[in-house]
Amino acid sequence: MQPEERQKRIEDYLGRMEFASLDELSELVDASISTVRRDLDALETKGSVKRTHGGARLVNPATDEFVFATRDTQQLSEKEAIAKACASLILPNQSVILDAGTTVFHVARYLEEKTPQILTHSLPVANLFATSNRLEVMVSGGVLYPRLGVLYGPVAVEAFSKMHADVAIMGAGGIDAEGVSNSHVLLIDIQRAMLTAARKVILCLDHTKFGKRSLAQLCVLDQIDVLVTDAAAPGRWVSDLRSRGVEVVLAPGPSNGPPVDSGVPAPPAVESAPPPPQPGKAQRFDMLD
Repeated sequence: MQPEERQKRIEDYLGRMEFASLDELSELVDASISTVRRDLDALETKGSVKRTHGGARLVNPATDEFVFATRDTQQLSEKEAIAKACASLILPNQSVILDAGTTVFHVARYLEEKTPQILTHSLPVANLFATSNRLEVMVSGGVLYPRLGVLYGPVAVEAFSKMHADVAIMGAGGIDAEGVSNSHVLLIDIQRAMLTAARKVILCLDHTKFGKRSLAQLCVLDQIDVLVTDAAAPGRWVSDLRSRGVEVVLAPGPSNGPPVDSGVPAPPAVESAPPPPQPGKAQRFDMLD
């Protein structure tokens, strides 16, 4: 593959993913890490790419992909329903690991009244409770990726490896028969540490993530205790997950339409949580799925 073709593929990929590690790009263009570094140097000189620790990102990524204010409007009603349903599963004073991502961020907004101890690597989540004195928030160390507001790297992985929590609430890029996957390779090790650290794992996904496989495998289905999704989740997926021992919670759908028939008895309806707290004005960050 010629340099121009490799660089075009790298630009196109970063246009979709916004950030990628050197390993991802090396696999993408079937070239060595040193070759990818040279390509990134050329693209950085061109002004289209910014080199970062361990990878690269676009200087001006497509805003409909990664600006939080825009991403958060996608499947907004589903995310709100999922958030309320998930928050209702948390008991008072539990310790809760919160992953990064817009859906988990919505869950966080409904947790303050439960006064949990929150453990996270997400600055948007931590910032949400910056002025609250009702709960304790522990933020992992690590390398800051400013646009996503996420801490990553060996320090973050080690922090979660030493934690013990009652519940981990997590998001992902997709779920299929092989398991749960995510598009951000740099965060996979952190998420795996979260899985190990928690007694119970709750995965929050909207219906658009079913049957979708992202770049990096996170875990197999057996490692998920509860999956909270919206009423539009495909019935065959709901049935299959339940047959595998995963508890599936279908958040109530819009009033103008019933929940999807899963073919198996649906779990009890989840009562709506009270309006989310307003602990303080949160700084704007770009977010993951």
